[in-house]
Amino acid sequence: QVQLVESGGGLVQAGGSLRLSCAASGRTYNKYAMAWFRQAPGKERDIVAAINWSGGRTYYAASVKGRFTISRDNAKNTMYLQMNSLEPEDTAVYYCALEESTMNLLTLARQYDHWGQGTQVTVSS
Repeated sequence: QVQLVESGGGLVQAGGSLRLSCAASGRTYNKYAMAWFRQAPGKERDIVAAINWSGGRTYYAASVKGRFTISRDNAKNTMYLQMNSLEPEDTAVYYCALEESTMNLLTLARQYDHWGQGTQVTVSS
């Protein structure tokens, strides 16, 4: 069983930065894809960024491209999301996701079997 724990969320003013972390534990010896999704109140859960096993391929939603950076440290089983130039529209619960036994880049929520509990990011104007 895989467990994912997000951290790093909080309240920040517009223009500020936050760094989210997602630590994976349990049965993580297989190669796996990871991603960040977010869900604002009353909206669907949307992809923010995704990264493949090696870290050589990444995907960003158009709304965050150039402001957010996804990365991972496989030795620590941890994924990161550096968020700069935050905007009030970035306010949401951020979830990390993991899919085992793949080296591919996965960008759809239905492709992921494992999810964290979410961390709140609030950006004030």
